[in-house]
Amino acid sequence: MPTAYILVNCTLGSEEKIITEIAKLPDVKEVRGTYGVHDVFVKVKSDNTESMNHTITNRIRKVPGITSTVTLVVIEEQGGKEIT
Repeated sequence: MPTAYILVNCTLGSEEKIITEIAKLPDVKEVRGTYGVHDVFVKVKSDNTESMNHTITNRIRKVPGITSTVTLVVIEEQGGKEIT
């Protein structure tokens, strides 16, 4: 199951609206406001790479108020385990 982490920057004051919109997407497993360089953190898990790409490119990146994103795609063969 492909996983990606997206770091989002947005216009000042639009964070809560953006979080609400992104949270509605079915492939989004976590979305949180953050302090620091980026405004919002998003975790996406999809059934396949095509679905993940669509969610990121055509859904998340087109939410009004988002000014930039950084996408980190997980290398499934590297790393440890997911801690819950």
